[in-house]
Amino acid sequence: MSNPLILGTNSIKDSAYNVANSLRLESGSSDNLTRSQTSGNRNKATFSAWVKRSKLGANQGIFGIHGASSDAGQIEIRFQSSGEGFHISGQATNWRRTNKNFRDTSAWQHLVVAFDTTLSTASDRVKVYVNGVQETSFASSGDPSQDSDLPFGLSGATCSIGSNFNSGSAGEYFSGYLAEVVLIDGTVTAHTDYGEFDEDSPTIWKPKDVSGLTFGTNGFYLDFENSSNLGADVSGNGNNFTVNNLTSVDQSTDTCTNNFATFDAINVNTNMANLSDGNLKYDGGVTTTFRSTFATFGATKGKWYMECKRVDGTSFSIGIIHLEYIALQSNVSYIGGAGDSTNNIGYLKDGNTSVGGSETSGFASYGNGDTVMVAMDLDNGKVYFGVNGTWGNSGDPTSGSSGTGARSITVGGNTWTFGVSVFASRWEANFGSPMYSISSGNSDAEGFGNFEFAVPSGYFSLCTKNLAEYG
Repeated sequence: MSNPLILGTNSIKDSAYNVANSLRLESGSSDNLTRSQTSGNRNKATFSAWVKRSKLGANQGIFGIHGASSDAGQIEIRFQSSGEGFHISGQATNWRRTNKNFRDTSAWQHLVVAFDTTLSTASDRVKVYVNGVQETSFASSGDPSQDSDLPFGLSGATCSIGSNFNSGSAGEYFSGYLAEVVLIDGTVTAHTDYGEFDEDSPTIWKPKDVSGLTFGTNGFYLDFENSSNLGADVSGNGNNFTVNNLTSVDQSTDTCTNNFATFDAINVNTNMANLSDGNLKYDGGVTTTFRSTFATFGATKGKWYMECKRVDGTSFSIGIIHLEYIALQSNVSYIGGAGDSTNNIGYLKDGNTSVGGSETSGFASYGNGDTVMVAMDLDNGKVYFGVNGTWGNSGDPTSGSSGTGARSITVGGNTWTFGVSVFASRWEANFGSPMYSISSGNSDAEGFGNFEFAVPSGYFSLCTKNLAEYG
C-alpha cells in the first residue's frame, strides 16, 4: 500500500472515535509547551502526534528532549526546511530524514516514532510511521548505539512540544496544529495502537482512543480539551506542561477527525502575503500590489458560510472564486477584479460588489473591526454578503432560487471556495474554527463551527465532516 496522505478534501462523516480539540501554535509568537523530566527509562520510548502544518520553508520542532548543551543529550523530531521531510536526530547524529516530503497544509498527518536501543539490529532502533505506513526510505540515516542511554527519563531534562530547546534556549518553533500528543516512556508500542485504516475508505488513516495505554513514568497524553490549562496531561501521570505564549483562544476544534478550512499556504498568487496563526490571519503588508489567498478546499454543491474580520488596512476584497479558475492563473489580482472569470465575485470595502472589474452598488461599506459575512449557495447559484449580523441589499440567504438580495453565479460543476484579496491590509478568517475570541458563539445545523453571528438555516461551516455529507 502506498503511503496515504490525509487530504483536507477526504473525510469520514461518522467515526467511532472523534477528537474534539487541537492546539494551534504560531512560530512567530514563540508558542510552545515545556516540562522538566524525572528519572525514568533511558532506552525505550514511543512518540505519537497528529500534525497539521501552516508554515513551510523552516526547521520546525514538533517534539524535543534536551538535557545538556551537547547534542548527545538531545532528541529532536522536526520538519526539515530543506525538502520538508520529517527529521529525527539524537546523540549528535541524524538518525532519520524521510525521502518523502510533507508539504500539504490542508491535511492532517499522523506521526509515530519508536525508539529502542536494546535491539540488536541497528536499523530497528528508530522506526518512523506516517499515516499508518512505516517509512523505510531515507535521505539520510544513522542509528544509536546498542543499549545507549537516550534523553528519555533523564532527570531535569527539558521536554518541549512545538519547539526544540537547545543549550537552554528554545528555537525552531512550529507553526500549525497538534492533536493527540502522546509519549510512552519505557515501552515500544505498535503504531496501530494510535490509529487504523477506515474499513469503508481504506486509504484513510484515522485515530483511535489512546486513553487506555500505559504511559510510563515520564509519559503523557495531551488532548488540549481544557482551554484554561492547555498543557494538562490526561494520562493520569500528572506530567503537566508549562504553557508559553498560548491562551485559551489557541484551543482549536480543527482536528484529525474534522478538518476545517484555513487559508492555503500553497495555493496563493505570486505576490504572496504573510499568513500566520494557523493560516487564519492574512497580512498584505505595505505594498502596491493586491495579494490574494483562498481557502484550502471548497465544494461543488451545498450551502456554505464563513466570517472574516477586518483588522486594518486600505483596500481589500472578500468573496468567492472557483479553484479551476485559480489553477489557470499565475496571479489573481483581486477577487472580482478585471480579468477574473465573470462568475468570481468580490465584495469591496465601499459596499460595491465586483465581477470582472465591473462594480455594482447596493451593499453596506465596512471598516476596521467589522466582521464580513459570506453565504455561498451552490445549489441555487447565489452569493450573499453582510456586515456585523445584517445581510446587505436586504438579502435573505434562505430565499432559495429567488435569491433575495443575492448576486448570482453559474456554478457550472466547478469547485467554489472563499477568498480574500488584500492591499496593505489585514484580515482574520473564521471558517468555523476561529483564531480570535468569539463573544456570542453560533454553530451550524450540525453543531460544527463557532461564529460570531447566526449561521443562516441550511448553511454549513467549511469542514470535512460537512463536506462528506453536503459538498
